[in-house]
Amino acid sequence: MPFRSVPGQASVAEATDGGKLFAPAAARNLAPLLEVVEKQAPARGRALEIASGTGQHVVGYARALPGLDWQPSDIDPGRRASIDAHVAEAGLTNVATAAALDATSPGWGALIGPFDLIVLANLLHLISADEVRTVLTEAAMALSRTGRMVIYGPFARDGQLVSEGDRSFHAALTAHDPDIGYKDVAQVAKWAAETGLTLAAPVEMPANNLCLILSRT
Repeated sequence: MPFRSVPGQASVAEATDGGKLFAPAAARNLAPLLEVVEKQAPARGRALEIASGTGQHVVGYARALPGLDWQPSDIDPGRRASIDAHVAEAGLTNVATAAALDATSPGWGALIGPFDLIVLANLLHLISADEVRTVLTEAAMALSRTGRMVIYGPFARDGQLVSEGDRSFHAALTAHDPDIGYKDVAQVAKWAAETGLTLAAPVEMPANNLCLILSRT
């Protein structure tokens, strides 16, 4: 997944000791995200995190859900190194080495999995509509029959952005790249349905964000 350098985007991270990166946004949203993930996760199984970024999230998930074997992933080698460093520091044994995965490229869904849970945070607004459709198509292929996908981030609702901050951020994104920006919940639901996934009622999150829960029809 391409990480585009956009002013104010959530993927901004600072270098710390031991090769670890630290993203303030990831630290802020881990607790509310974990609350949702815990409700959707099975007691045991395999879990994939797409675009794991710094590794802060997967460490939190793996600590809270020790019955799951976690596979973090990222396209960026520096972030994969950070993920592995965070995991090593935490001493976790249920997290695999970070995989090099570009989830916006076709074909990966048939090569890995099945996963009982797939988690994706703060990516859809940073990629194009065609790339979102690829992510959903491949994730649907990688999910187990009873698997669920949790997608977190900012979204438009019924064609509207709900706050001045959202409108400003979306404008900055589209000014940087007209192909990216906020995706509408209804449109994501339509794309997901084309892959055989059904969207449950969105979960309201802090800072006007949402969690979208997808499962097989």
